[in-house]
Amino acid sequence: MSAIDLLVTSGNGPVECRMALTALLGILERDAIRVGCSFETSLGPVPDEHGAKSAIVSLGGIEAEQIAASYCGTIRFTFKSPMRPGHKRQNWYVAVQRIDSKPEGGEVTIDPADLRFETLRAGGPGGQHQNTTDSAVRVFHRPTGLVVTARDERSQHRNKALALRRLDAMLRHIEAEKQEAAKSDRFIANRTIERGNEVRAFKL
Repeated sequence: MSAIDLLVTSGNGPVECRMALTALLGILERDAIRVGCSFETSLGPVPDEHGAKSAIVSLGGIEAEQIAASYCGTIRFTFKSPMRPGHKRQNWYVAVQRIDSKPEGGEVTIDPADLRFETLRAGGPGGQHQNTTDSAVRVFHRPTGLVVTARDERSQHRNKALALRRLDAMLRHIEAEKQEAAKSDRFIANRTIERGNEVRAFKL
């Protein structure tokens, strides 16, 4: 049974949303292990010690579909901000969505020269069905520092292809976020124009 890949993202939310994302990854892992599913996480960019802005979670096993279905959508966390005492907002949001074979997002090109591959021994959920060959594959993307692992398939070749697919999905998501940020910057610039902030003024 093929693994199910989920994109977990805090979007353009503040640092508290990244803290919520980190907490969600822990909750997801505990739920997956509890029902005997394999669990693999590939983190996106980590701006600081408060966690990544996004991650790819790979679930494998009979119950993977049920776990994925129960988490897809918007997840709300309610807690007082430890970063901003007295801040009124207490609701923080994280989104979870399935990654299809052809993920949406910005266009990306992966240069093979930017990749470094490493093989490692694969294992099933909870260490079960341990393979005697190094069939799992980990890929390092030098420009971004992203590290993606695939251990779902029995062959090294298939795991390599799967790792590249997950890396492609993450890079597409990052590119899409950059495009959204650019749109937001333009929107802020337009609002600044509307509000004034002039450097010269003319009266006709």
